Amino acid sequence: MAENKTKKYAVGIIVGLLFVGLLGFGGGGLSGTIRSIGTVGDKPIPVVQYQRALTQQIRSFEQQVGTPLSFVQAQSIGLDQQVLNAVIAERSLDNEAANLGISVGDARVREEVLQVPGFRGLSGEFDREAYRGALQRAGQTEGEFETSIREEVSRNLLQAAVVEGIAAPTTYAETLAKYIGETRAITWATIRPEDLSAPVPGPTDADIQTFYDENPDLFTAPETREISYAWLTPSMIQDDVTIDETAVRELYDDRIDEFVRPERRLVERIVYGDATEVDAAVAQLADESATFEDLVEARGLSLTDVDMGDVDQSSLGSAGKAVFSAATGDVVGPFETPFGPALFRMNAILAADETPFDEAEPILREELAAARSRRVIDDAREGITDLLAGGAQIEDIVGQTDMEQGTIEWDVDTREGIAAYDAFRTAAAAAREGDFPELIELADGGVFTLRLDGTTPPTLRPLEDVRDDAADGWQDARVQQAVMEEATAAAEALDATTGFETQGLIASSETGLTRRSFVDGTPPGFMQQVFDLAVGDVTTIDADTFGIILRLDAAQVPSADDEAIAADLEAVLETATVGIAQDIFDIYNNALQRQTEVAINPAAITAVHSAFQ
Repeated sequence: MAENKTKKYAVGIIVGLLFVGLLGFGGGGLSGTIRSIGTVGDKPIPVVQYQRALTQQIRSFEQQVGTPLSFVQAQSIGLDQQVLNAVIAERSLDNEAANLGISVGDARVREEVLQVPGFRGLSGEFDREAYRGALQRAGQTEGEFETSIREEVSRNLLQAAVVEGIAAPTTYAETLAKYIGETRAITWATIRPEDLSAPVPGPTDADIQTFYDENPDLFTAPETREISYAWLTPSMIQDDVTIDETAVRELYDDRIDEFVRPERRLVERIVYGDATEVDAAVAQLADESATFEDLVEARGLSLTDVDMGDVDQSSLGSAGKAVFSAATGDVVGPFETPFGPALFRMNAILAADETPFDEAEPILREELAAARSRRVIDDAREGITDLLAGGAQIEDIVGQTDMEQGTIEWDVDTREGIAAYDAFRTAAAAAREGDFPELIELADGGVFTLRLDGTTPPTLRPLEDVRDDAADGWQDARVQQAVMEEATAAAEALDATTGFETQGLIASSETGLTRRSFVDGTPPGFMQQVFDLAVGDVTTIDADTFGIILRLDAAQVPSADDEAIAADLEAVLETATVGIAQDIFDIYNNALQRQTEVAINPAAITAVHSAFQ
């Protein structure tokens, strides 16, 4: 079992085959004679490898935070250095594999190439033209790509050899599995503000003053930054841009397919190599020995692969009339296509749709005005940048360009006006007095520059400005205090056998709770407190806006032959094995990097970075 788990781990920790992930990232914008950013041992670090890895890391970070990330921002948080370190680590392994004589033959490389979905044609088979086209778009030659495959597979073999045979101790896994599998039975009830036996009176002036004095953090304004800025956005000049009807009409005609759409169908298509294959498929459909889905699967495809989307009759060629006459779900064919005989399934009817010019004109006019406004701003950028480089202040730039001046007292909670833009908030947070001004792009195509005029440190607001908040804060705290006092009194009157109803409480009972369980209506950390109790214990929990009375009724430790424990044991062993193997591999990889000579070309790195800006 340990051996199998190690092999699973070896697959899990290996970096995925480069050719699967990288084809989606084009060749980037770098050109010229620079082919490498340096060397690791005897292995060069190709520019394309670093460039693509950096692109992938930036896009991954953008997906995590949900906003675009400029390259300057990526550098400020160290993404470029993280990527460089990862690429160096990878090439260290490649260098070591070569030194150890680990390599694979052409047959294995060919096998890997044939497995890449992006290299398949409509028939589902490997297509050399698709292969060449994909590599061309990715900025690689066939030789470079196949070398990267050979190195990747060799590196995988080295990684697998390092972690082969590693397994977690069974005793550790059994102990942890039993810990995870323990169960508890509880009874619990809540006391809420509306359940109090007597209302809590409002605060006196002295109460408000005391609460204000004891909780200064609640009434302290964040650091405020006084910022002057100049900005220009498409919407500022859009109304001044003149768009004649001819341009609008031309755009409407160019995009007529968007506004005048004939009746269409949602269609799927399976293409076959010859008449014999397609006739056999038709026979299977006829005798109901296979469904359309079965035929798709038999071709090694998925429904996504055969989905044509919404199509009009003319785009279907000889199959058009039959498809448009078919009922939803019908399969028709075979019909000849440029790729071979095919079967078609009609999935839905989309009615014809037409938007006349008069209805489309306002939208198109606004779109043209916005696009032209962005071009105007693009044309103005160089001049604005030159003014900034020449020492012009914001006040000077406003007088010589279309930019508008503004000031703002900005803090981390400000989201109005120009502070609605992520780019401005990022620049405002990073600004320092005396910084050289720079022109920064906004997400809508606008631009801005800013100057930090001063900073007001976090300041305690005067009581007269926050009296209502202080009164509300005191009231909430005092009500919760009263709630917990009543909860404590009720808990003290309970024991292992006393019913909650004796204290006028409406209780709930839960059984079979594990440390991973969740009880609806309870605060974070509730299960931890459940498992901290001894059987028969009664306690209270402060849930901020209400109180909980909790009693542990029973505890059970599972036996070693429990089925649930067996399942947990398997999972714990696998997770622990992965963790141990990862630690061992990290130690090996770090040692390998320390003994391998690394030479990085700063000029090449700068050239790659410039392509991102």
